Amino acid sequence: MTDRWKAEVDRHVCVRTGLCAATAPGEFGLDERGQGRAVTETLPATDEVLEIAESCPVEAISLTDPATGGRIFPPEA
Repeated sequence: MTDRWKAEVDRHVCVRTGLCAATAPGEFGLDERGQGRAVTETLPATDEVLEIAESCPVEAISLTDPATGGRIFPPEA
């Protein structure tokens, strides 16, 4: 398992609650339209980052292993 994950916020799914940025301002921010975004291309592979992705009410945040492309969240169906 890697120590970093690639985090992406799907702009077509994000409903701009700002929950990700409010919960973890060091990891997520808001763009000029108020949509969530990761502050860097990869984020630490931590329980905190996973919990933030899981707490998104519309599952707009995806986490993948940058080395393998394997999906961390949401889980594969």
